[in-house]
Amino acid sequence: MNIKKACKLLHVSRSGYYKYLHWTPPRRLIENEVYKDKIKAIFEANHGRYGTIRIQKSLEQEGIRVNRKRIGRLLHEMGLIAKGARYRYKHYNKKTDNNDIPNLLNQVFKSSSKNKIWVGDITYIPTQSKTLYLAVFIDIYSRKVVGWAMSTRMKSSLVVDAFLQGIGKEHPAEGLVVHTVHGSQFTGDLFTRVLKAHGAVHSESRKGNPYDNALMESFYRTIKRELIQDSVFQNPEQARSEIFKYIEIYYNIKRMHSALGYISPVQYEIKNS
Repeated sequence: MNIKKACKLLHVSRSGYYKYLHWTPPRRLIENEVYKDKIKAIFEANHGRYGTIRIQKSLEQEGIRVNRKRIGRLLHEMGLIAKGARYRYKHYNKKTDNNDIPNLLNQVFKSSSKNKIWVGDITYIPTQSKTLYLAVFIDIYSRKVVGWAMSTRMKSSLVVDAFLQGIGKEHPAEGLVVHTVHGSQFTGDLFTRVLKAHGAVHSESRKGNPYDNALMESFYRTIKRELIQDSVFQNPEQARSEIFKYIEIYYNIKRMHSALGYISPVQYEIKNS
């Protein structure tokens, strides 16, 4: 079939056909296709946990500068939606109460060096067979998870195990401030004795005030959004395995943290060592 007949059959003018043959796609269109490949690779490598900000920072680390709105538009075109949305804590009433254990932080989550201030808390992890409890301690300086433990029972030994793991890894000097929520696992005799034995000073949130330990609340919200809410753990063993990979392989080593200038906790410690 000659060109004339083909154009007639397809209801296309011959001038339009020849224009198509010599058409060169715009530079922006070509760039978008390249960016889509890069963005999709970053998105999938982080299991859908990175939104426009962290994808932008990842691209910048490769020497590629792309506007966040453009990244968002390309994500939308590919049907890629990051898990969850950012949430910012507002400061709460900072008046102190009459707790026996003082609140030494007063919602100021900053430290001049590593292993000066740790924060800790407990959350629960649902599985198909039984509920699992996760205790975590985080170093305020680098946002690194320094110690964690899991158990099917929420006892004082759970938080002690998590704390001692951090002690074994980090070897903090005497005077470490350990800030926790006001819970029996943290205020009981066992945890108190362990803190004293390692020269640590206990700081505590006021009752019913989650903002006093907002950094831990933020971490638990993140792990639940990025891992737990989309997972169905058949048993505690499977949950332990996935949480180990999330904390030790992903969160501490790889995941960008906005408060650290969009690098991971381990990268931050290396950069500032």
